Amino acid sequence: MKETNLDTALDAFLDYLVIERGLRPNSVRSYARDLRSYLDTLEQAGVSGTRGAGEDSLELHLVKLSRLGHKPSTRGRALSAIRHFHRFLHQEGMSATFVGRDVTGPKKGLRMPGVLTLGQVESLLAEPDTATPLGLRDRAMLELAYGAGLRVSELCNLLIEALVVEERVVLVTGKGGKQRLVPYGGAAADALARYIDAGRSQLAKSFITPVLFLNNRGRPISRVGFFKKLRAYASAAGIPRDVSPHVLRHSFATHLLEGGADLRLVQELLGHADISTTQIYTNIDRRHIIEAHRAFHPRAGG
Repeated sequence: MKETNLDTALDAFLDYLVIERGLRPNSVRSYARDLRSYLDTLEQAGVSGTRGAGEDSLELHLVKLSRLGHKPSTRGRALSAIRHFHRFLHQEGMSATFVGRDVTGPKKGLRMPGVLTLGQVESLLAEPDTATPLGLRDRAMLELAYGAGLRVSELCNLLIEALVVEERVVLVTGKGGKQRLVPYGGAAADALARYIDAGRSQLAKSFITPVLFLNNRGRPISRVGFFKKLRAYASAAGIPRDVSPHVLRHSFATHLLEGGADLRLVQELLGHADISTTQIYTNIDRRHIIEAHRAFHPRAGG
């Protein structure tokens, strides 16, 4: 796969639309407008070449368009243009994957696909019965999934030793084994403390494992197990949409951006940036990320 400057790649795509697709000038200008806006988002996120553009960056761009007040039809048109662009990059060997294939488009009447309102988040988090060990676990998992923006695989594979309780941060191992340090808020800290003190020991029974979240047999909870629990809680909370672990992650990013967080910061918290293990342990990086998270996340206090 050849790395290509994004501006060069866009010029090649626009030429393709004219020469091979035969599109009219107005249509080409529409593509160019939507794609230059997308490239601006990639640049803000520190992406300059075609190999750095991924599905996470695309979704952040859709969040940005929503924040700017663009209608679902406008966001849908932009997503279509971006998909065509990435299909072209993949076909021309400038991208290893067809980015955007699985990204859900905006639906009419929704402010943003796959994003919960703050009220819906509060209702969802209130559903688990914290008088039981499983309820304590579920509350802690939901708080951490939303409070730290974790992927479901990251959440279910999390080790107890990954928690730095004093600083309210967690060392997360993401895609490709890359690690990042992610803060979590006071609400998540309280839920984790209650689960570890009063819930986990009852679930663990005689089974020994370093994994933080356990099922009722004392084994690590599976992604499917958490997904089913999340769906049940969302239904009980009266949330009129499909809720997946990625919806919590997407809501985390959206609410940080709406609170005023910088796009680059959100990219780092989500694990989209190439942050090495040594980089995330520098005092400056840690302090900046923690302070920014606590300033912008709606459940960071406490």
